[in-house]
Formats: sequence, structure tokens, C-alpha cells
Amino acid sequence: PVLRGSVLGDSLTVLRSPQYVTFRDGQWPISGEKIPDLVALTMGFSIHEDLDWPGLAAGSLFQRPRANALIVVRGLDSLDFPKNISSYPLENPVPFTLDSVANTVHTLFADSTPVVLQLAPSEERLYMMGMANTVFEDLPVTLQQIRGRLSQDGSVLTSLPLVSLSRNNEADLLFLSEVQVLYDISALLQKHKHLAKDPAPDLYSLELAGLEEIVRRYGTDSPQFTDATRILTSALQKFADDVANVYSNNAVVEVVTVKTFEAPLTRKSRSILESKQISNTGNPYNLAYKYDYDYAVVFNIVLWLMIVLALSVIVVSYNLWNMDPGYDSIIYRMTNQKIRMD
Repeated sequence: PVLRGSVLGDSLTVLRSPQYVTFRDGQWPISGEKIPDLVALTMGFSIHEDLDWPGLAAGSLFQRPRANALIVVRGLDSLDFPKNISSYPLENPVPFTLDSVANTVHTLFADSTPVVLQLAPSEERLYMMGMANTVFEDLPVTLQQIRGRLSQDGSVLTSLPLVSLSRNNEADLLFLSEVQVLYDISALLQKHKHLAKDPAPDLYSLELAGLEEIVRRYGTDSPQFTDATRILTSALQKFADDVANVYSNNAVVEVVTVKTFEAPLTRKSRSILESKQISNTGNPYNLAYKYDYDYAVVFNIVLWLMIVLALSVIVVSYNLWNMDPGYDSIIYRMTNQKIRMD
């Protein structure tokens, strides 16, 4: 469940989470570099170092989310989401990626077909793995492709009230392009609801920088900024609703809002057709993880089986100790009869 909370400054907001993934109500700050560990824990994965953050309660051993979607919004420190959702202050807003989580999904579910999508439209940075290459094959990912999508019927240019935003301004178009990507991902997920039935969890990571360009072009006191934040807030809520609907409320959706990152992030672009495993410098020998996805199930089976066997041995031993050989045992009974006959 998602509990009530509000923060000022850069923030982490949980838009959706299943009932068995509990975010506590409070103002506990979390460091930007710990966001990947938080995402891994919500998906039931183990991490190398314990996350000393009380905002996330211990999860269920038998249920894990089928998907996690994280959206990073650059250009402002908070969005006007409803008051009945949980938000936490974000400190040390350094750039981060979910490569480690994607690598875990790839390692643990190499034989399955997970969906992994990492996309930053403004930087044309993309990585897809597994079924994502099929599901999002028609997704416009380059700025040129998205501009072409905006000119088609049913785009956000015709369906959303732009008000002060202009389709002729470069900053406005960049922002609207990212909103269009959100809508297109939602539409494609609605067409592929079978993804939720796959045993492998899915991972979505989006980084939106269009609002940052709006702030740079018009400022935070402009009507363009007001309209852009209104449109983006609505688009993110719709995206969260669609993801939760596709995965039958078994998905976690988080939004990180950061005014500016403390250091630039330099990454190589990845091909849309690339499916090679992400390099992991912390595991150069490609060793398997200690715990797999079924660890909790196997642990409980072994634990309770041992308890039942131990109780059985105790009960049998007690009955044997207190047994009357002349009354309860057929061996002694037969022997006594033979003695009498002799």
C-alpha cells in the first residue's frame, strides 16, 4: 500500500505499489545512488550492501511484483501529485542507472523472456532486452522518429490541451515528444497484457529531460512551465494506472524528480537490437548469484519439512519409550504364549 506523505525539494514518489510492498509514511531521505538498490529490493532481489532506509518495510516471501517502472524527471524538484501517495526527500542527487537491476534480471531469468526497457528520449539513449525488442519494435525512440509520430493522428498535439505551449518551438516539441513516448508505451503495454503472465519480472526505466528545457527556455514562473507540469503530471498518473492495469496491480511505479543532477552522466548509446549481457565490473568471472528467484519458496519447503520430521521423530520416540512390551508388542505377546505352552 502507498501511504500519505509530502516533501519539498528533490523527491522520490511512489505512484503505485502492490499491497504486499509497503512504503511507510515518513520523511526519511534516500540518496540518489541508493535508488537502484531500492528498486532491486522491491522486486525481491538481493543486494550487495544492506539498504539502511526505513521507508521500505519487509516484503512478502511468497509474492513479488511482476514489474517495476521508474521515471526520472529532470528540471523540477517536485510534481503536484495527489496527497494520498508517499514521497520521500532525495538527497545527493547524483546520476544513476538501473543497469545493475537489469543485469540481475538477465542473469536470473536468462531462460525466460523478461522485458527490460531503458530509455532517455532527449538523449536518444536506449537499451532493450528480451521481449522488449518485440513489444516495443514500433516505438519511436529517436527524436526524428518521435517528431514524425507527433505529426500523425492521435498524437498528443491533437489530444492534449497545449494552451501556452507551441508546436513551433523546439523546447516545447522536445517536452511533448517525451509525453508522446509515455502515451505510446502505455498503448503498447495495453496490447501485450500477456507480459504479466510470464514468470520473469519486467523492468522499465525512463529519463525525461524535456521539462528541463522548458525551464531553461521560459523559466519557472512562465505559463509554459505551468502548463507543462500539468500535462506531465497527468501523463505520469495515466502511465502508472496503465502499468498497474496491465500487471493486475502487481507492479511498482516510482517517479524521481530532480532539479539538476550534481554531475553529468556519460553513457554509451545502445542499439535497439542489442541483447548482449550488460557488463558487470563487480563480477568479472560471471559467477551465479547465491540466491535465485525461487529461494524463498525452496527455503520454506525445506524449513517446514524439517520441522515436521523432527516432530514425528519426537512423537515416535516418546511412544516407544512408554510402550508396555507385554501389552503393546506382538513379539513379546507371542513369546509369552509360547513359554506358557512349553
